[in-house]
Amino acid sequence: MPPSLLSRMGRRLYDAPYLLLSLTAFLWATNIVLGRHVAGHVPPVALACLRWSIAALLILPFTFRQVRADLPIILRNLPLLLVLAASGVSSYNAMSYYGLQFTQALNGLLVQSISPLLIAVWSLVLFRDRLSLGQTAGIIVSLLGVMVIICRGDLDVLLHLTPNVGDVWIVAALVIYAFYAAFLRMRPPLGSASFLTVLMILGALLLVPFTVWEAQHGEISLTLDPLSIGVILYVSVFPALIAYLCFNRGVELIGANRAAPFFHLMPVFGSVLAILLLGETFAWYHGLGYAMVLAGIVTATRSGAKAATPIE
Repeated sequence: MPPSLLSRMGRRLYDAPYLLLSLTAFLWATNIVLGRHVAGHVPPVALACLRWSIAALLILPFTFRQVRADLPIILRNLPLLLVLAASGVSSYNAMSYYGLQFTQALNGLLVQSISPLLIAVWSLVLFRDRLSLGQTAGIIVSLLGVMVIICRGDLDVLLHLTPNVGDVWIVAALVIYAFYAAFLRMRPPLGSASFLTVLMILGALLLVPFTVWEAQHGEISLTLDPLSIGVILYVSVFPALIAYLCFNRGVELIGANRAAPFFHLMPVFGSVLAILLLGETFAWYHGLGYAMVLAGIVTATRSGAKAATPIE
């Protein structure tokens, strides 16, 4: 029997890295906007924990057989999987949601564009992938752009070291996530579905003790109303389950360095949503900082061929 139209379309999508990564950027942009939308309404660590717990429960019935078949590989590579789960699932999401308690979604979105250069730096540190002079210059220019956004264009903020604490948390989260993206090349030989399922389960479990601590000592109590329930379900299904399937597959097809520039689509998608849904204002320093980040990316990308050459 010939494959159905739906299965053929699914196969084409599964093998279309640029479409997968564009969809990932859109879904992750909505995650940041919604994370800001429920700031002060849903505890950040609890949101991250619930997100991955629900996503794991949703995917497990479909991947249980593959996970069981891969169990010897999972147990043999458990330390590596814990590192990937901690960096790509637990830390990044909890820290991002926490940072969004104190800053605009626009800030959180615009600094995402530094991710490709952070991935390049981690690739250098972890795997000795060479950085060219152009890439180094691009990293410096992009970092300056991020500082403009974080300091809100006020030199006095930089001189007295008083940037918005939320921006600092989000940048720190991006540093950790860039490690995950670069380190993905070391992932064990698991099927895509079982790999994602294990990461979700481990990521949720790692967040449990922090969620308990937050419930006892945090200032925000979880309110289960239509808004919080809707946001929790949305971020569990779309930015978590679907987006991570798309991202992991995209990186598998074209590699982390080539996938990294798609992070630049997040501010494009998300800034429109933040302005329309949250009523945020696009200030001059957002534009200047973002332009500097993009200038750094262009500079680094033009020298990208040399970056793939390992240091002997």
